[in-house]
This record gives sequence, C-alpha cells and structure tokens, in this order.
Amino acid sequence: MPSFYIYTLGCKLNQLESEAAAAAFRLHGFTILDDPSGADILAVNTCTVTSKAEQKARRVIRGLLRDHPRPPLIVTGCYAQLEGAALGELEASSAGTPGRLFVIPGDRKDALLDLPRLAAQAEDAAGITEAVAGWSRALSASGPGGRFRFAPDTFSFHSRGFLKIQDGCDRRCAYCRVSAARGPCASLDAAEALAALAAMEERGMAEAVLTGVNISQYRGKDPSGAAISLAGLIGYLLSKTQTIRLRLSSLEPETVDGDFIRVLEHPRIRPHFHLSVQSGSADILESMGRPYGPREVEAAAARLRSVKDDPFLACDIITGFPGETRAEFEKTAGLCEKLRFAWIHAFPFSPRPGTKAWSYGRRVSERDAGARVDILAAMARRHKQDYVRRWINRDVEAVVEENKKNSRFMRVTSDNYLKLVLLSEEKKETPGASLLCRVTGLPETCGMTGFDGMAVKKV
Repeated sequence: MPSFYIYTLGCKLNQLESEAAAAAFRLHGFTILDDPSGADILAVNTCTVTSKAEQKARRVIRGLLRDHPRPPLIVTGCYAQLEGAALGELEASSAGTPGRLFVIPGDRKDALLDLPRLAAQAEDAAGITEAVAGWSRALSASGPGGRFRFAPDTFSFHSRGFLKIQDGCDRRCAYCRVSAARGPCASLDAAEALAALAAMEERGMAEAVLTGVNISQYRGKDPSGAAISLAGLIGYLLSKTQTIRLRLSSLEPETVDGDFIRVLEHPRIRPHFHLSVQSGSADILESMGRPYGPREVEAAAARLRSVKDDPFLACDIITGFPGETRAEFEKTAGLCEKLRFAWIHAFPFSPRPGTKAWSYGRRVSERDAGARVDILAAMARRHKQDYVRRWINRDVEAVVEENKKNSRFMRVTSDNYLKLVLLSEEKKETPGASLLCRVTGLPETCGMTGFDGMAVKKV
C-alpha cells in the first residue's frame, strides 16, 4: 500500500488544508504516515509569516531531500507562493535522485487533492514519481484553483473538525505579507458552510473550529443571496444544526461589537476567544496600520467576558516593531497585565520583504525584541496558571485528543481550551469523543508534558 507524509508549518488554515490533502490520499488507498521514513510521496506545507518560519521550512526541505533521497517531495503554501524559485534551488545541493522536488504555488495547493487519484494508478515507486511529475507539468499550464475545496471527511492529525469559511485578506498591515501570498478576501457562502458542518455533525464530531486567514472579514451570502457577516453566518449555522459546538479562530478587536456578542451568547459557542492585538501602544498600532487602539482592545475583552463565564481569552503580540521604545513596550505589557489574558502568543518583529515595515527605520535590536518576548512569555505562564486555578473543582465539557495504549491517561481539550490530562481507570473514550470532566489541579508528575492541568471524568 503506497504512503504519504506531509509536514505542516503555520496557521490553523494550513493545518486544515494539510488535513484535506491527507484525507484525499487516504481515500485513494494511501497510508498516512506521521514519520517520513518509507513514504512514497513527501510534502511540506509552508508558511511565510516570519523569517523563522521560512528558515524552518528550508531546514525541513533540506532534511527531507537529504534523508529520503528517492521519493518525490512536493512543497506548497504561502512561502512557495512568494519565493517558489528560491525553494526550487534547494534541490541542487541535495543528494539522491534529481528532478524530484516540485514547488507548487500556494494558490494551486488545492491541486494536491487531485494527485492521489493519479498516483494511485502507478505500479511502483518510479511510476509514482512520474505521476507527480506529470501532475506538476499540467499545473504549470493552468490558473489558480479553488480556495474552498479543502473540506476533509476525516482528520488525520486532529480530533476536532476544522471548517474553512474564509481566505485571503483585504488589509495591508505594515508587517504582514500573508495578504500578498493568500490574495484578497474570499468567503464561503452560508449554504456550503452548513453542508460541511452538518456532515461533521452527522459523523458524530463534537466540535468544529471556524477558521480562515481573517474570519472577521467574512462576507458571504445566505441562501437567499443576501450579504451575510460572520455574526450572521454563525447564527445561521447554529440554527440549522443540533449538537456540534463551534470554536472561533482569531478575531479582530474592532469587530467585536454588539451584534457579534449577541450571537456568542449561544451555549454551543465555545468560551475561548483569541484577539489579534499586536501592541498596547496607540502609536505603534497606528504605525502597524491597525484600525483600532488600546481602548477598543479593552472594550472587546470586556464584551467577550460578558457573554461567557470566565472564558479563555488569548492574544497575539509583536514585540520590537520599528519605533517601539521601552516605554511603548511597557504600554503593551501593562495592557496584557490589566486584561490578564490567559495566554499571550508573543513573537519578535520579523521584517518581511514587500511590506511597508521592511523600509521602516528606528529598528529595535533582536536582543531587545527577544527580551520583551521573554517578559510576555513569563506573564503568559503566570496568567495561565492563575486561570487554571480558578477552574479547579469546576466542571468542563471536553473533547478527547489522545488515547494511548497501555496508559491510563488521556489528553483532552476543554471547552475553555485547557489542555488536560484525564485520570480514569474506566474504559477510555475514543479521540473526538465529548465528555464531562472536573478539573482537579495543576499538572503533576505523571510522565506527560505539554498540558495545563489534571481532570477526572464525571460519571
């Protein structure tokens, strides 16, 4: 039986698109591997949001070319969209069979869904490589594909479902080139979104994550053809389904208004929200091209907390943006401390070619930007522990993520996004199952890492 391996970098949208590729290969008889050894086809789904993401992509590609010198390697994603020629040159310095690196622009990533049918007809490894080569040649003569073809029936790497409702971005933030890689905003119409979500519900999935490049820009159409916003879409999906829970990916602070908040009151909306904040300084936000200030961030946080009982509220922060003095950073740290985000995803500014900030002066040293990340990371760990403590002896709804054999521990993700280890002597649930459990404490030594707390199953 032929096999397929894909390495994914970047956002939840990339993860969903890799899931869809894996599902297509499985449908045509391929085994999906979590290790590249022995794979008949290799793939890397790249990210371009930071220079470190690009560096990691190059490192992974070189490693796959070096350590697995025979199978074809497909490289796609946002980095491949913007720097495809540079990635194609990586093969020149690698060992193994030449002509086996195929760089596919991100706007043709959906073509991965067509490859399994062609490759499955091959009789041996050489035939698979030739099938990939023919597929790649055909793509070079065709235009962009369909952004919303990624709707997997099964998920290989996640226990929760993902539903892509939006792609691209119409905003040109000074630090970001994802809009250049993904193109302008596009939205999945409500009827198509419902069909995908209803199929997940019918398969028994407990939860789906609504994802996109910027879901706050969602502007689709309802079944009558009328324009519909993100709030309208969520309301429509909830009204037409019965059990499946919805979790939202990152939100823009200025879009968290009254209409939106009213929709979030629904009990099937998970109490977990992530705000794309980036800075607590009004001047830095203006320089970034963000259309809000610290007051709007505070208002958004207050509104989100008003509709759920102590929701998990997280944020993104960029440190060391050009012009960010120590005083400006203190405004960011002060805002994060005041709002007590349960988690802070902080990362240093990375100058990206083709963006406005690429030419900005008043650069902050990498050392200072990194030190500021460390300050926020320490704050995030402290706030996370405080948040978990508030939930000790309280009940949460959770989805089983991992259930290893020969272990009495299960990893679960709670409705408020706590990564918990479930202690249970009973028959363990299958991944994706929903259950009620009680948080019992902070992590203890039990041979597992990367979780927030302990829990027991409610009977």
